[in-house]
Amino acid sequence: MTQPLVAVEGVDKWFGDLHVLQDINLEVAPQEVVVVIGPSGSGKSTLCRTINRLEPVDEGRILIDGEPLPAEGKALATLRADVGMVFQSFNLFAHKSILENVTLGPIKVRGKSKTDAKARGMELLERVGIANQADKMPAQLSGGQQQRVAIARALAMDPKVMLFDEPTSALDPEMISEVLDVMLELASEGTTMIVVTHEMGFAKSAARRVVFMDEGRIVETATPDRFFNDPQTERAQDFLSKILSH
Repeated sequence: MTQPLVAVEGVDKWFGDLHVLQDINLEVAPQEVVVVIGPSGSGKSTLCRTINRLEPVDEGRILIDGEPLPAEGKALATLRADVGMVFQSFNLFAHKSILENVTLGPIKVRGKSKTDAKARGMELLERVGIANQADKMPAQLSGGQQQRVAIARALAMDPKVMLFDEPTSALDPEMISEVLDVMLELASEGTTMIVVTHEMGFAKSAARRVVFMDEGRIVETATPDRFFNDPQTERAQDFLSKILSH
């Protein structure tokens, strides 16, 4: 049995009196794509943010490739480099060009030379279909293009796992597919991914497993086929009947 790339063990998290994550246990194997779905406020994004320690946990622990998440300092920065994160908002550096956005991390954190970082950056921009925009500033790009830059920037660190926190929810409908297409390609290439999304089509086509959360708990975990065609819990049946009937 290979060791899981991500292991979430008995994790609890409170915001004040609100128990946002309740005894979460989840393992993600290398090259696995896990899609986390559920109603708003169910703890999906918080789970995503605890995996690269943007949010500390109150109980339990999280391991990346067998190593527990460090609390802070240099060890945390190194570990964060192993966990690529793509957010709802693109979080690009507004005053840096697209290529600079992609090369900054590898130069500063990974210690790559400018030449190597640039070559790899162009390769990744090519891969997400926007190499021709390399010299532009983020504000000159559409939302879909900016999100593809954010994906390239995360990939530039050669992370062990990629986290996506509702990467398409801030995009216009016609831009959603261009981002999902990049993500589908990454999934097919064997990138380990944890994706929080409302895009059920992506969950059906790319996920190896669907994790359904509600009120801070993992309620059900199944293959996409099983989850969408034969959900086992009443809560999942109810959720699916609402979203799939529209």
